[in-house]
Amino acid sequence: MIIPVRCFTCGKVIGNKWDTYLDLLQADYTEGRMLMTHVDIIEKLLTYNAMERCDTG
Repeated sequence: MIIPVRCFTCGKVIGNKWDTYLDLLQADYTEGRMLMTHVDIIEKLLTYNAMERCDTG
C-alpha cells in the first residue's frame, strides 16, 4: 500500500496520519475534511518489463 506523503492540494505532510485515520474510521467518526486513499498498482507494474523494448528503427 502506498500512502501519500503530502497533500496533493496544499503540500502539507499527511503520511504520518494514516493510523489515526484508520482509528477514526473504526470509531465511526464522520467529519470529512480530507480524503486519504491509495491505489494499489504494484500488480500492474509487475507485468511490465523495462528491458523489453519495441524495435523503433
